[in-house]
Amino acid sequence: MTAPIVTADHPGDAERVVRFDRAERWLHWTNATLFLILLATGMTLYVPALSSLVGRRVLLKDTHVISGILLPVPLLLAYAGSWRAALRRDVRRLSRWSVDDRRWITSLGRKGRASMGKFNAGQKVNAIFVAGCIPVLLATGSIMKWFTPFPLAWRTGATFVHDWLALTLVVVISAHILKALAEPVALRAMVRGTVPRRHAERHHPRWAAELDAELDAEERHGTEARN
Repeated sequence: MTAPIVTADHPGDAERVVRFDRAERWLHWTNATLFLILLATGMTLYVPALSSLVGRRVLLKDTHVISGILLPVPLLLAYAGSWRAALRRDVRRLSRWSVDDRRWITSLGRKGRASMGKFNAGQKVNAIFVAGCIPVLLATGSIMKWFTPFPLAWRTGATFVHDWLALTLVVVISAHILKALAEPVALRAMVRGTVPRRHAERHHPRWAAELDAELDAEERHGTEARN
C-alpha cells in the first residue's frame, strides 16, 4: 500500500496530506452533477407551476431519464482501472463501524470524536444512503418509464417510492451542501484533494495515525532498499 503523499503547495505552507485522489474527486463531482440535474428536472416535472414556467416538458423528461441511466456509470468507471485503489480503501472504511461510530451517532456528534477515522459516522451514513439510493431510483424510475410489462400495483408502488426517496434526497443533499459550505477545509479537500495535517490530527486522529504508520513503513522500506 502506498502512503498518501505529504505535500506543501509553497514553502512555508502548512504541511498537507492527501485526503481524496483525483479519481475520488472526479467520482464525487460527476455524481453530484448528475444528482443535481435529476433533482432539478424531477422537481420541475413534479411541480405543475415550475413545469408551466419552464416549458419543454419532453426535453426535461428525456434529460431526467438519461441522467438517471448514467447515474451508476461514474462509480463503475471509478472501479474499472488501476486508479481505484484509494476509492476501494475508502469504501472499506465507510463500511466498517466501530463503537466510537455508534457513540457518535447516538450522541449526535458530541461523543466518540477522539477516535474518528477518515470518516465520521455522519459521513458514513450519508455515503451509504446516497449510494443505496442509486439502484432503488434506477429500478423504480425504469418501471415508471417503461411501465407496460408491469402490473398496476408495481407502477403505483414504484411511483410512491421514487417520489418520496427523491424528496428525501433533496433534504439530505441540501444539508450536505450547507455542511460543506460551513466547513471550507473539508470543501477544499474535495476540490484540491488535500487537507492540513493539523486538521487531520484534530478531526480524524485515527486516520492521522494511519498516515503516520504508512509513512513510517515507506521510510523503512526505502532504507532497506538502499541498504
